[in-house]
Amino acid sequence: MLKHCALMELGYLGDCFGRPAGIAYPWDAPGASLDDNLDFYATADESMADVLDLAHRAFAHADATVEALDLDARGFVPWWGPEGREVTLDQIIVHLAVDEARHAGHMDVLREQLDGSVGLRRAGDNLPEQDERWWADYVVRLHAIADAR
Repeated sequence: MLKHCALMELGYLGDCFGRPAGIAYPWDAPGASLDDNLDFYATADESMADVLDLAHRAFAHADATVEALDLDARGFVPWWGPEGREVTLDQIIVHLAVDEARHAGHMDVLREQLDGSVGLRRAGDNLPEQDERWWADYVVRLHAIADAR
């Protein structure tokens, strides 16, 4: 998710406002995979340090764009199709905030599946006072609802 968010901020808060960062996108590299999801995972030749470096540089460039431009600055999003391509900086900031919040939710669900901890606090003390059996039944019920859709 970090790589995805970094590349999205790089595109939306760089290229779309005529402020390219000079940072290469993975899909533009010679011999790059045609995989549309290259931003959602580290490739075999990318280390954690590589992804962290990309994120630091991309977020710094995005921050510089937000600091340099007025909220009503005009941008252009070519991948949004013929409708809705022209945007303002404030629209893009909201778009990115919503997108990144949604992805943070995805990551929280994955974390819950890994460590079993749920809720806002490690102890889960913001959840209803129920026993483990209740919680297990609740999870089964939610899975059944999701599977039925």
